Amino acid sequence: MSALPSPLPLVPAIARRFDGLDLDERDRLLLLAVAVCLDDALDPLIEFDGRSAVEIAGGPVGERLTLHAGRVRFVDARLAIWVRATTCAAGTAGVHTRLSVIFDRCGDQVGADWHRARASLEGSPETAPELTRIARRLVTAGHADRALVLAREAAEHATGPERDEARLIAGSSSLSAGLMADAAAWLGSLYPRGVERCRLEALGGLFVAQAFTSGVVPHADLRTMRPRTGERDDWRSWARAAAFAAFLCAERGERREMRAWLDALRDAAMPAGAERELRDPIVALSWLILGERDIEQVAGRGPLTGGMLEALQAGMDGDIDRGLQLLAEDDTAVAPETDPLVPGYERSPVVRAYRAVVEVLLLVWRGDIGLARARLVHAALAFPVALPFAGLGVVLARRLDLAVLGELGPFARALTTSLPVGVRIDVLVDRAIRSFLAGEFDDAACTIRLWVDLGSPQTAIAVPGLDELALLAGDRPDPVVQIEPPEMARAERLRTRIATADDRQWRSEREEVHEAARTLHSPFARARVESMLGTRHAIRDDHVAARIHFQYAERLFELSGATAWARAIRNRLDRLDAREGSVVPAADPLSVCRRAWSFSLTARELEVAMRAVNGAGNRDIAGALHLSVRTVEVHLGRVFTKLDVRSRVELTVLAHHTARHL
Repeated sequence: MSALPSPLPLVPAIARRFDGLDLDERDRLLLLAVAVCLDDALDPLIEFDGRSAVEIAGGPVGERLTLHAGRVRFVDARLAIWVRATTCAAGTAGVHTRLSVIFDRCGDQVGADWHRARASLEGSPETAPELTRIARRLVTAGHADRALVLAREAAEHATGPERDEARLIAGSSSLSAGLMADAAAWLGSLYPRGVERCRLEALGGLFVAQAFTSGVVPHADLRTMRPRTGERDDWRSWARAAAFAAFLCAERGERREMRAWLDALRDAAMPAGAERELRDPIVALSWLILGERDIEQVAGRGPLTGGMLEALQAGMDGDIDRGLQLLAEDDTAVAPETDPLVPGYERSPVVRAYRAVVEVLLLVWRGDIGLARARLVHAALAFPVALPFAGLGVVLARRLDLAVLGELGPFARALTTSLPVGVRIDVLVDRAIRSFLAGEFDDAACTIRLWVDLGSPQTAIAVPGLDELALLAGDRPDPVVQIEPPEMARAERLRTRIATADDRQWRSEREEVHEAARTLHSPFARARVESMLGTRHAIRDDHVAARIHFQYAERLFELSGATAWARAIRNRLDRLDAREGSVVPAADPLSVCRRAWSFSLTARELEVAMRAVNGAGNRDIAGALHLSVRTVEVHLGRVFTKLDVRSRVELTVLAHHTARHL
């Protein structure tokens, strides 16, 4: 999360690569000019060298360069590192001086000031204001990398208030480029003695950088950081900082801190003139992330407080296609609408990372698992997708890899290692899913039980997990308030009904549940319900119905792109057809049955039932449990009624079917 050093160091491998390279002085100076130039335009370098493009391309140095369409680049980029490292400081300064004159003559003030500053060995304060001005313009236009180069150079030469301005732009550029450690260092350097205007303008970005670097929102004294003047711009900067802090706290589920920052935002919004454009959308977005549905629908502006907020609201209302359409409309706009939260940074990598994660989330909610994974992998190559929503992008990457591959792929592993120390994700669910899909049901059940014992930690924004296994094992996760579409909640209720209904209820409800499953539009959500229906029928030894539901599940998983889930269902179908072996390898073959029955039977009824299944007579059970024979008979009668069996034989058969198919 820091920029690479510039220039890059000469490592031994590069030194060996060009050891013995023989260049005449003119060619060497040309290569050095190409290496240090601010961009790759060919014309200034032709004027610098004095030869035509044809002469350069036809000479010995032409083998080292690619000249095309008015641009020049190294054939091997490592040569730029070697030529800079093997040239003395005076020689490099001389090349910069010559280039500054050329750019000045061409009317390129940015290039001239840049090379003049680089040529100075003692500092060149007069170059800093222009470099800073251009850097600010570049970063708001979305060219964060080049803006950072200019602002960093300006900060090295500026003095007084101009240095604070350069540091502010360097920090903003780093933040826009996703270089959070650099952003925290640059913006933090303005405290405590920087110019107040720069400090207030930097505060929101500093909160973001520190939260993304450490994983936690920094604590701040709201009273001491308020503006001391009545300047409208200062109050707007303070309002924006409070908005960032509230949003970051909401991402991490910190309700009390979020409320404090929202109060600060409300106080600042009036003198800043930002009640409707900033305060209202941030209040709505913050509470929405915490799962509050009863919030006023607010129409903001720009990619975050407008498009992203409206897309999430549409998803929670069940109109996922509308949410995706809103994101697509913003992305195809020639000039994005100004966002009051991130003015000038609407196309920055961090903002685009947030929108990419929301798009992937909506695709997952719609059941397009394969497409969601492809979009996330594509976005991860360009944007810092591990940062938004306290690691939601990493959770999505891991779940999607498991759904498609059956294991964590390289992108998911790489994103996981990039998480800050303060961000935690529920890796137990990921392990359980991997085991479940691999057919290791006992390990999956134990892992889910441990997850439930630890409080069933989940993201504030719902991502499909493995709640069905917890329900089948008799472990009900603690209820949490999450952002989720209505259909996702409806599918979860159906899975709960399938797992918890006793046999008498099941006979009357199974057709109703089956019909309700057919109303689910997400192929992934319906496939999970169909697989549970197949399991329930298999336990009752109704193999015809079980096979039908498993086949539905397999085809729906394939349709959604969840190929690993489809393979797991195919394995179940194969085992069902073979009618052999235990689905759950365990030391106690009836351990899964015990967990499943514990949801329907009392503790005493469960003990009586399990001893009866193992062949003990009523007198033996009574003696072992210190009960009367009559009490054992009463408990067995209740067990028969709840499990819808008529004899010990049927109870034993049901127990072994339950253990085999769960």
